[in-house]
Amino acid sequence: MGRAEPNDLDRALRAEITDWRRRGLGRSLAGEGLRPAGLVDFTSNDYLGLAGHPAVCAAAARAAVEHGAGGRAARLLGGGSPETSTVEGMLADWLGPEAALLLPSGYQANLTLMAAIAGPGDVVVSDADNHASLIDGIRLSRARVRVFRHGDADHAARLMQEARGARRIFCVTESIFSMGGDMAPLAALSEACSRHGAGLIVDEAHALGVVGPAGRGGFAASGAEPEPLVAQILTGGKALGAAGAFIAGSRSLVDSIVHKGRGFMFTTAVAPAVVGALRASIELAAESEAARQTLREHATRIATAAGSPEPAAAIVPILLGGARRAVEAADALRDRGLGVRAVREPTVPSGAAQLRVTCHAGHRAGDVDDLIGALVPILSDSRAEDSGPVEPQAGAPAEPTDPYFIVGTDTDIGKTVAAAAVARALNARYWKPVQTGEDSDSETVERLAGPAGLADRVIAPPAYEYPLPASPHTAAAAAGEVIDPEVLHASLGARVAEAAPAPLVVELAGGLQVPLTPAFTQADWLARERPRIVLVARSALGTLNHTLLTLEALRARRLTPSALILVGDPHAENAATLAAHVPHLFELPILAPLDRAAIDGWLADHPIAEAIRGGTKHG
Repeated sequence: MGRAEPNDLDRALRAEITDWRRRGLGRSLAGEGLRPAGLVDFTSNDYLGLAGHPAVCAAAARAAVEHGAGGRAARLLGGGSPETSTVEGMLADWLGPEAALLLPSGYQANLTLMAAIAGPGDVVVSDADNHASLIDGIRLSRARVRVFRHGDADHAARLMQEARGARRIFCVTESIFSMGGDMAPLAALSEACSRHGAGLIVDEAHALGVVGPAGRGGFAASGAEPEPLVAQILTGGKALGAAGAFIAGSRSLVDSIVHKGRGFMFTTAVAPAVVGALRASIELAAESEAARQTLREHATRIATAAGSPEPAAAIVPILLGGARRAVEAADALRDRGLGVRAVREPTVPSGAAQLRVTCHAGHRAGDVDDLIGALVPILSDSRAEDSGPVEPQAGAPAEPTDPYFIVGTDTDIGKTVAAAAVARALNARYWKPVQTGEDSDSETVERLAGPAGLADRVIAPPAYEYPLPASPHTAAAAAGEVIDPEVLHASLGARVAEAAPAPLVVELAGGLQVPLTPAFTQADWLARERPRIVLVARSALGTLNHTLLTLEALRARRLTPSALILVGDPHAENAATLAAHVPHLFELPILAPLDRAAIDGWLADHPIAEAIRGGTKHG
């Protein structure tokens, strides 16, 4: 039978994957396995080496022979292993909570927990660097989400205080963060939860078995008071060397999940072999203090050699920046027999690609020596590039940088003036993708910001330009046209590449939620491209609600502005309220006369370039 021709969906998907690979973000399943291609494993999360431990493997095989290969049915329908309750009790005894419940994966545990205990009327205060499974679980709960700056307990406390009056307040964090390898300020978060009546939820995926007394995890290591702790999520597929995940907490919490946790109720139970393996590995992990000491020594040596911060556990991130640079570094290490993965967007923000080194207790000192030696030329090249501008090789294209999107809360709020200021501060090129109405924002920016070096400030005319001063989809319809999001996506990539090595400032039309097509808004485009964002709002009485709603819409898409610029006469109360929601806030008054000198005068007193460059990159 002949192969069918690709349909429209297949063609679109192929185009997306081609674009990902063009940007150095391609992925494949090559090299799967316990020790891929015979490499020294600095990639997996088998921190204590228990995945291949003879006792763990023997326990898994024995359980499969005695109880069968599969879970057979959901737990409430009699599926699973008769030893599951025993293993849950062992985990609870090890960590100290009243009870624990086993689910098939950490991702499923986080989705199940959050949807079971939080809902409309509740507020979840979430660390900005939380794992995707926590974020997705919070979204599924339909609770209101407030994101605090990574590791900033004071910011978290302010958000909890602002949430007073909510039915329930939860603070959610990882203990050891999966990419950065740093530890959350759990004692300070616990104290803040106590003050504000919030419950603390801690994902211990990369801490269990690795840190804390007897390997009990980050919360035990912090010495925090246990009273605000609602739940811990503890995975079996990392230091425990098996699979599955536990939700641990009070007996009432576990009973609640049994009654209404859809991810538990409606899924096949964990297979007996996994349960058997966990029974053996829990006992071994609790007694593995020497292995934990070895882990700490390995991680500290590698971090010191790489110039990275002192690691909190077994993960050592080595920041390289560009995705291609990270991939090339991983390939170079592979050629030396060392398995280290390049981590790129969307796992980490764009421009924050890294080598993620995970240390194992089973690594020999010589393995660590080999890795440190192989990193020397990689880090030397990286530091040379970071030390200053480097002349590109003849004929070599400049490396593109992340675009900066100027996003408004509404139309006619001074967004174009703010865009001119940002473009001049960053010495960036400018592009307006969609222009509606007779006035040309591109001409205004060219006049106010002036040329960028030897090139015109405006890099190209709009991709779509319509005379009707209306929202893009309405203006396009009036002209008998439809805006194509794929054209915008492709045009953005071309403009970013053309601007390099200068950054590109992109000004959207009107407010965040303005439709580009009836079914695709500017917010949807931002969620796809994941750029840096500068939000512009009007500074006046009656604008606070609109600005907060726009920030909430951005947070719902995991987007955080690098800065907020309030345009108009300063409004102290609005500025004070909004400052708690953004990393940086600037007030841009009405400039008279409105010219380049006035822009420069304002920039001289407001270091927006440093703030915006140091803001959030989205992956």
